Amino acid sequence: MFADKAPPRLLLIAACHFPGGDALSNRMLHLALSATPPGSTAVVVNDWPSDGTCPPTNPPLPADIRVVTLTVTTGGRLVRWWQRQWRPVRVLVALRRAGVRPAELSAVYLPLGLWTLTTWAVLRLAVRRPVIVDVLERYDPQQFARGRFAPPFIRNRWSAFLAARLADRTIVISTALRDEFAHRRPTLLVPPQVDRDTFAYPAPPSLAGGLNLLYAGTAGAKDMLAVVVEGIRRLSDAQRHRVRLTIAGMSREQANCMSDLNGSDLDDIDGQVTFLGRVPRERVLAELTNAHFSVLVRPDAGYARAGFPSKVPESLAAGCPVLLNHTSDLARYVTDGREGLVLAGPTADDVRVGLLRALDLNDDQWRRMSRAARERAEEFDYRSWASTVSAFVTSGVVDASNAFGRSASAANSSSPRQRSAG
Repeated sequence: MFADKAPPRLLLIAACHFPGGDALSNRMLHLALSATPPGSTAVVVNDWPSDGTCPPTNPPLPADIRVVTLTVTTGGRLVRWWQRQWRPVRVLVALRRAGVRPAELSAVYLPLGLWTLTTWAVLRLAVRRPVIVDVLERYDPQQFARGRFAPPFIRNRWSAFLAARLADRTIVISTALRDEFAHRRPTLLVPPQVDRDTFAYPAPPSLAGGLNLLYAGTAGAKDMLAVVVEGIRRLSDAQRHRVRLTIAGMSREQANCMSDLNGSDLDDIDGQVTFLGRVPRERVLAELTNAHFSVLVRPDAGYARAGFPSKVPESLAAGCPVLLNHTSDLARYVTDGREGLVLAGPTADDVRVGLLRALDLNDDQWRRMSRAARERAEEFDYRSWASTVSAFVTSGVVDASNAFGRSASAANSSSPRQRSAG
């Protein structure tokens, strides 16, 4: 099966729409690319979600990334639960059928959401390779109506407890999580990664015709959309009619259920807000090229400090400056007036002040910010992380000199194979 190339070095276990473009699948794809040296391969065994969708037959992937999709689970809730419990065994069976032996692997990677005692026991006994757990978030009780008794909160905290004590290595997405795990296990901080080569150059209309804002994603309990909308409402009539907000990822009805928005929030500004509903990634990228700013407001809460919004690196890579308040590690990457406009806080008045500043910009000032955003995105490009992630995956070495990614010059000096891998 692999006679014509080097054996696979990394096994990634997934349960998402890989490589469908959502945040988790993008995370796994770019980590796989940065962890796979030239001439080697990575194998992704993906347990496709039972949501009525079907996995792509020929996903567009580099030659050194191979995908093995598990049989889509059918049946009731009990059947699906049973299949999840046996997922590590199903992974091993799929690998054997694909002709991949455990001895060919150098390490196993999986996100925190798939980390259980059963998974640890099966992988430890059958694969006998270092297991790397990727920690992307840390839930807070206030995110859930049932607080500490909410099943997602319990699962998240229990999985983190196990990862800190049983995983051989951990990858984390933020400084807050690194501080939590580094004293127990070898830990590497890797922010959300992007492939800059896949983003078109920005081409929004002149600011003289108005300000185009974009929110992309499903807000859930994390992002404060109601604050953004209220900030628009607090502008004067003349100012408000120069602002257009596009929400890609939710319909208006879904936003009422999945975010902090409600119907009354949109009173008087229906003409300024457009809901696109769930759209393919290509449409989101197209909207980024047409937007002057992407917007993101989060509270100063534990989950916001522990996470890192992947939409920020993607916006920077598209040359779309960001209008946001600083949470997590964002202050390291977004400087006020350079890569975006930084709000003083997460209130509607803070948003209103930020919008007034954006409305005062001219096209030349915006273009300078757009160029700075694209330059900053080099620090998130997976090629900039290739040597660091590869060394950590294969030997557990943490390169302290590259704790937050390499500079743009390092990314530009990467090998031709690395620059064309995506």
